Amino acid sequence: MSSAGKVTVLVVEDEPQIRRFLHTSLAGQGYRILETATGREGLSMAASHTPDLVILDLGLPDMDGLDIIREVRAWGNMPILVLTARGKERDKVTALDAGADDYVTKPFGMAELTARMRVLLRHAATRGLDDPSAVIIGGLTIDLARRAVLLDGTRVRLTPREYATLAVLTRARGKVVTHRQLLQEVWGPEFVEQSHYVRIYLQRLRSKLEAIPARPRYLISEPGVGYRLVDE
Repeated sequence: MSSAGKVTVLVVEDEPQIRRFLHTSLAGQGYRILETATGREGLSMAASHTPDLVILDLGLPDMDGLDIIREVRAWGNMPILVLTARGKERDKVTALDAGADDYVTKPFGMAELTARMRVLLRHAATRGLDDPSAVIIGGLTIDLARRAVLLDGTRVRLTPREYATLAVLTRARGKVVTHRQLLQEVWGPEFVEQSHYVRIYLQRLRSKLEAIPARPRYLISEPGVGYRLVDE
């Protein structure tokens, strides 16, 4: 964060109209904006300015945005929000597995974009701290230290695998966790192609934690990509 207390956002986007729109909109909300149209300059600015958040297009003229994500992740943990026209599920999964924190497709709404930015910035503010004794989201309490889950004050009994799945989502709350990431962390690397395991266990968790499982309040789907635990 800059000395003036403003959150610094680096925009790496080669379309001038979108870059101007982002600059005007975000600066009007109090963000300090750095911008570039190329990947190489984006990497240089990320290293020299250490922005609080990066908004990254994948289709850049000099290099693929996926390579930028991987290079930044080799040395830094600043939040990366991908903003791109690539809308296929495979593209989203690849970007998130490469180290992106969230993914928004064009055309996009500014309200959704800034909401997702706020979630990533909140998460980044607590990164590096010990897990809090309890994460409280509405009527749901997840106590990672005591391995306890309460809903409206009543303890919820979870199987070990259900709890492990919820714990992974809790530690990444507000961020999308891909099917592959969940499978690797909960089941192990030999199960990364068994995405139906994740669907089954999310259904079980929703049946225990959601008032209306078909309209989840806490455990949100990102279709074809993964899941997120809301952070509010």
